Amino acid sequence: MARKKIREYDSKRLLKENLKGLAGIDLQICSAQVNESTDFTELTNQEPWLSSTQLVVKPDMLFGKRGKSGLVALNLDLAQVAEFVKARLGVEVRGKIGDFIMGVFSVFQDLDFSFLEMNPFTLVNGEPYPLDMRGELDDTAAFKNFKKWGMIEFPLPFGRVLSSTESFVHTLDEKTSASLKFTVLNPKGRIWTMVAGGGASVIYADTVGDLGYASELGNYAEYSGAPNEEEVLQYARVVIDCATANPDGRKRALLIGGGIANFTDVAATFNGIIRALREKESKLKAARMHIYVRRGGPNYQTGLAKMRALGEELGVPLEVYGPEATMTGICKEAIECIMSTA
Repeated sequence: MARKKIREYDSKRLLKENLKGLAGIDLQICSAQVNESTDFTELTNQEPWLSSTQLVVKPDMLFGKRGKSGLVALNLDLAQVAEFVKARLGVEVRGKIGDFIMGVFSVFQDLDFSFLEMNPFTLVNGEPYPLDMRGELDDTAAFKNFKKWGMIEFPLPFGRVLSSTESFVHTLDEKTSASLKFTVLNPKGRIWTMVAGGGASVIYADTVGDLGYASELGNYAEYSGAPNEEEVLQYARVVIDCATANPDGRKRALLIGGGIANFTDVAATFNGIIRALREKESKLKAARMHIYVRRGGPNYQTGLAKMRALGEELGVPLEVYGPEATMTGICKEAIECIMSTA
């Protein structure tokens, strides 16, 4: 949904024109819009009430605090309105509030805010003072702003509590320039993911849900930004430990890989995953884990060859696909696997 601000005049016009037809309410409100080219005589002919009513005049410029800037007048007649408008129309509004807003915008840009709201703010001894604030930073700009931001904290959404494994990955993520994300959705789920790339990770999770098996999805996981081998190793250990916990004799599936990388060396990132899989061999077998690998991009043939060799070495069911296979297709295969009785 695209949201576009409209003028106060148009808001009132739309409400007045449609409220009676939709709700049977005849809104007794009158408004007129003026600009640099308005002929007040012609406007009065179109809107006769202007010459017989005490009027309020204010700019319709999509900002607040107009009264404190001397831009609102009450109980004027039409001649006084014309004089008031003529003296102010087209004049730049600055002063302390204007300077404050311009300064805030400079901070907004320099510190890579993505959202900043001060509502309300007021004047204390003639100086702007924000009474309440909300802000959001672009965390991908942390690499250039860490000194400016200082000891910034990104709190979790209200009511969200991290598990010990999620906290571990969160700590890894904070210490690397790459992205490492891990959320447990269902500890007893039988479909687990370890996917490269934010877009691909969403496709895998959505596909499992769209096919009717969201209740079996154990986690949401995403690694991207070319993490090094040690980071991938620690990350993969966490995912595998959660995916293989509390075996119950039923099959499970682990989806590894992602889309087609643009710059990431697929074989290099697979090295950390391969080390973790080798470490967790007994857990994988105890959990009857079936592994599905799908990846493309730089050096992907070498990475897939290493995965095939690992499957043979460990004796763990491990199917390997390149970019010729679809991401949604291997999700379907994983579901068919865990639902089969064999």
